[in-house]
Amino acid sequence: MNVFMRHLVGDMGQDQTKQQIEKGLCLYQSNQTEKALNIWIKVLEKTSDCRGKFRVLGCLITAHSEMGKYKEMLKYALAQIDTAREMEDPDYLMEGYLNLARSNEKLCDFQKTISYCKTCLNMQGTTVSLQLNGQVCLSMGNAFCGLSIFQKALENYEKALRYAHNNDDKMLECRVCCSLGHFYTLLKDYEKALFFPCKAAELVNDYGKGWSLKYRAMSQYHMAVAYRKLNSLADAMECCEESMKIALQHGDRPLQALCLLNFADIHRCRTDIEKAFPRYESAMCIMTETGNRLGQALVYLGVGKCWLQQKELDKALDSLQRAQELADTVGNKLCSLKVYCLKEQIFRNKEQQNDLREQVVKFLQCVEELELYCGMCGESIGEKNQQLQALPCSHVFHLKCLQSNGTRGCPKCRQSSVKPGFV
Repeated sequence: MNVFMRHLVGDMGQDQTKQQIEKGLCLYQSNQTEKALNIWIKVLEKTSDCRGKFRVLGCLITAHSEMGKYKEMLKYALAQIDTAREMEDPDYLMEGYLNLARSNEKLCDFQKTISYCKTCLNMQGTTVSLQLNGQVCLSMGNAFCGLSIFQKALENYEKALRYAHNNDDKMLECRVCCSLGHFYTLLKDYEKALFFPCKAAELVNDYGKGWSLKYRAMSQYHMAVAYRKLNSLADAMECCEESMKIALQHGDRPLQALCLLNFADIHRCRTDIEKAFPRYESAMCIMTETGNRLGQALVYLGVGKCWLQQKELDKALDSLQRAQELADTVGNKLCSLKVYCLKEQIFRNKEQQNDLREQVVKFLQCVEELELYCGMCGESIGEKNQQLQALPCSHVFHLKCLQSNGTRGCPKCRQSSVKPGFV
């Protein structure tokens, strides 16, 4: 249950509105989602109590988020902003803007997410700001990660973790750990990519008795991805099956899509292409339904790799082109970089020199934009599995370089401290 759900039992105004919202919440927690939605929508239509309306909109936002109906989630978030403005209450307005940011994050509109998160952070002084700031930083970190702006992503994850620790918010800490697992998977430090979701799983085991099972499912999914990257495919399959089981029980369509994509990638790693293709297809159907454009790009990337394994170069090119178009649309440079790299291999095999040179130029430009290199040794980051370490400024270096280099400060920003960062 997230912070919006936990607020529901507070001052709701009219008693009947409050009772109906709580009735819907009980049904929702017992997986009777449709009945809960019907109750909440009726409350929304009938109530004149602004606070009650705001809270029921929060219920609808959370439910539609977990069902993967992100456009509906966005619609209710906009209605929540209007209600908060009507009340002229800065606490409610900040919460509404956070929901608006999260809605856009789910729809892969990362620039809007960042903009709305900044709006939230500029509304300091509200009584809920300290409680919500951690979630704002997490959402902003996810958006920067979606844009492949890794230093700013890590900076916001660090802030979110500090808020989680200061507020003793274990649920937020669990979510940040999962995001950090994803972050280090992208940068190919697979030791940390596994460590953080394992830490999230520990938090679920130690503190999550009353939590939604989605937290366990989320940690298991990120563990599965890390195990796959480490080529521990049996462990990857086991964790992914556990995550998928929970996602199916709770009707969590977005997580089902991610699990299907990971299943497909596991089969591809086993060179079992016949099993991989239908999983990619199923993942694509759900991601198209939910509007996860970055997820769609990753599906096309995986399909392209399958065609490459089968030496179907033209089919691989078609899939990679689709991946690139989607990556460009959402602004994910790392996905584009991977596409350029694979296209380069294809054009080299096809001996198409002009196309090859074009991909090499695009690849090098993308590397420069991403700044994926160690500021101490100058070698690349994210090219192969290597241990990384962040400084307090959130610049990332090879761990071996930090251990062997006696520099007095970060060579990228010249900050004086070289004490390792929190994550």
